[in-house]
Amino acid sequence: MSEEIFPEHIAIIMDGNRRWAKKRMLPIKMGHKEGAKTLEKIVRYANKIGVKYFTVYAFSTENWKRSDEEVTALMDLLKTYLDEYSKRADSENIKVKIWGDVTVLREDLQKSIFECEERTKNNTGVNFNICLNYGGRDEMVKATRKIASQVKEGTLKIEDITEDVISQNLYSKDVPDPDLMIRTSGELRTSGFLLWQLSYTEFIFLDKYWPDFTEKDLDECIEIYKKRNRKFGGK
Repeated sequence: MSEEIFPEHIAIIMDGNRRWAKKRMLPIKMGHKEGAKTLEKIVRYANKIGVKYFTVYAFSTENWKRSDEEVTALMDLLKTYLDEYSKRADSENIKVKIWGDVTVLREDLQKSIFECEERTKNNTGVNFNICLNYGGRDEMVKATRKIASQVKEGTLKIEDITEDVISQNLYSKDVPDPDLMIRTSGELRTSGFLLWQLSYTEFIFLDKYWPDFTEKDLDECIEIYKKRNRKFGGK
């Protein structure tokens, strides 16, 4: 595949775990477990085919509105996933980063996040970014506060605030914006995912649940992307 048209950064909204489980009359947590298995498989494949950055929406700031039982099950799953996956990611040369406000998470989960990031920080394969307790508006509010603090401290002039300055105060600093964003389950919205970063991203919406997403689906999405004409506001 030509590097000129191959997506360097792919972002995915992994939607449909709950509906996948309900359709099969299974507990919701089973849908999330299957979704986690799919995620690991797809990240491994993305690394294999040369994707440099791979970012997924795992848990939004709005997901706290779900039942306590589901939220607890999700947090338990995330901790187990990070504890076990950090070893495999390390052996597969995958670098894991968490984007989001992790300060409000359980201490044991924060510990797992830190250990996973530390274990994989020197890996040179795909950069695997997991958006956890993440919201696009929340990210921009936090970035605005950081910039305001820099202005207040005198380290930044108001007239020097540029798009690059804003980008460097986001979770995604030093990471190029996504070339391709995929959302599963048939929903046609971004749901607060990477609001700043998706300005010129190509979108593909698939009418299948995340646990059913395969390597072939990723290949087909990349082929669709390769046929798009990205103008970036030009002719």
